[in-house]
Amino acid sequence: MNEKSLKPRFAKMPDWKSAWNRTAIVFAAGLFLKLTLFDAIWCMDTTFASFSYLETYLSKLFIATLLLLPYILFRSKGVESVILFWLDSLLICNLLYYRTYYTHIPLSSYVLAGNLTDFTESVRDSFRMIDVLLPLSSVVTIFMAFRKPDRKGSSLIRRLPGYFAVLVGTALLNMACLSFYGGFHQSFNAIRQSPYLCSSCAPMFTVFGCVYYDLTEQQQEITPEIDQRIGSWLAAQPAWTPLPDSIETRRNCILILAESFESWVLEQEVEGQEITPCLNRLLKEPTTLYAPHVLTQVKGGRSIDAQLMINAGMLPLNSGAYSSLFPDNHYATLPKAMHELKHSRNYLLTIDKVSTWNQGAIAYSFGLDTIIAYHDFRKAEAFGTHKRIGDVPFFEQCSEKISDGEIWKQNETVFMQFVTYSGHAPFVLPQHLQEISFSDSIPAKAADYMKTARYTDKALGQFVDFLKSRPEYKETLIVITGDHEGLAFYRNELCQAPAMQGIVSDKPYTPLIILNSPVGMRYEDVMGQIDIYPTLLQLLGLERYPWKGMGQSILSPTKRGLAVGSHMNVEGDASDSLTLHHLQQAHDIADLMLRFDYLKEKSGTDGNKQNRP
Repeated sequence: MNEKSLKPRFAKMPDWKSAWNRTAIVFAAGLFLKLTLFDAIWCMDTTFASFSYLETYLSKLFIATLLLLPYILFRSKGVESVILFWLDSLLICNLLYYRTYYTHIPLSSYVLAGNLTDFTESVRDSFRMIDVLLPLSSVVTIFMAFRKPDRKGSSLIRRLPGYFAVLVGTALLNMACLSFYGGFHQSFNAIRQSPYLCSSCAPMFTVFGCVYYDLTEQQQEITPEIDQRIGSWLAAQPAWTPLPDSIETRRNCILILAESFESWVLEQEVEGQEITPCLNRLLKEPTTLYAPHVLTQVKGGRSIDAQLMINAGMLPLNSGAYSSLFPDNHYATLPKAMHELKHSRNYLLTIDKVSTWNQGAIAYSFGLDTIIAYHDFRKAEAFGTHKRIGDVPFFEQCSEKISDGEIWKQNETVFMQFVTYSGHAPFVLPQHLQEISFSDSIPAKAADYMKTARYTDKALGQFVDFLKSRPEYKETLIVITGDHEGLAFYRNELCQAPAMQGIVSDKPYTPLIILNSPVGMRYEDVMGQIDIYPTLLQLLGLERYPWKGMGQSILSPTKRGLAVGSHMNVEGDASDSLTLHHLQQAHDIADLMLRFDYLKEKSGTDGNKQNRP
């Protein structure tokens, strides 16, 4: 065969040189290295184990090639430069989000970007100087790309075959690699559920892979297999053990969610100063039920996730905020149980806006009748993120509203939920509100946290004193708990500080304090936030309410001191492998129940089907 006869055949093959000139290779290399740099920064707070997996590199090759498409189409260095800086913004946002929420930004949260105006200080506090390396990598890439001018450009028709050959090739390599684990979704689920790799989804699949997973998961429809899986898990829940008839339950419930409030500040003295004197005094009362080791189980929704667990007895979504994805689900809740069995009026009092985390819609779905929020309070002692009203004037104004009969009218049975704000990161309390101070040996972040905890303690103490002065107090259960842990990525640093040894807990525990409880006790074992709901059902005499939640009351004699956190971290007595496996499965079961509105599917419009044998 002569050379002339070969030319037509080779002319049909991709023109590699036309597509992959020097500039294209520089931009592709810059994109790949940027994505790898993001992984390295992300893994500094978790584990570098993801770098041991082939799919970590193949996913970046595919995304880098895909993001090169604008340059291939237009041969414009300027357009590709914009892509680089846009990618920087996306990656840095995900890093900041991870340092607070321990996950990538869920797809649903991108449409809630307006919430960031309320958390500017918290976002700024999560920034690290190493993050600057991402935009610096763009500057270096652009410099290299503009160093030499491109040769005369080839036609688009000649460029595309060579480019798409590489794009399809990297896609096929990814698919072949993931096929060993059952495909993309099974591989993603396996990583997310691993106790050692659960935080590695973004490094292994890139931020784009995480968004794709969220998108495709939303489009699923329930199958008989999923229905059976949920039903089997619920049937395996421990049998409900009622309280003895001799225990007198309470008529009213006051639930206070203290922002980012952790247990270790309670019953603690630092440099001779009591951090929470008011709560410490209340812990000593014989009618107080105190559990100091409540493991944080919130995920991407943070505070609104805590409201789901405590009000509705359900663990949050594995990815995304249920409040924005499923605000119209049928939820069986504590407020609904109070209304159904005690004919209560249900209130939500918060100094936040009802639009934050879609809180207004969720409140009504939970059965709360009246919302008193941001515009219903006079701003005072405002500080912290977005200058919200301080905890002290918040509770003072709540007391005024009760005294004036605006809420909790005479002879009214109530469920009232209060949500505080002052404990939000970065915990910087104005000087004139500080009641304690510390030496320079105490790390600044720990000092700030303790000063803010003291401020919240004062607010809670004053409000409890007010409630005690009311005639309804003897029939009222007062529940105080942290909505989630607060120290986030500062925990390891503070635990290692010499002055904080034995003070800061190395575990993300929040307290459960129940005042005027019909059962006074101190529960030292580990429990999950999900266990609060069934415990309150018992203490309020709501045991006839069909939905008992996904946890187990700490008053049950069969309750094991064990909980599985939001990162599949296991705390407590894990000697019973069956119980541990059941609690680990609970996270995926809750995710499925929320996505398919399972309670509505199984019980009609009230969402209240019994979940125990």
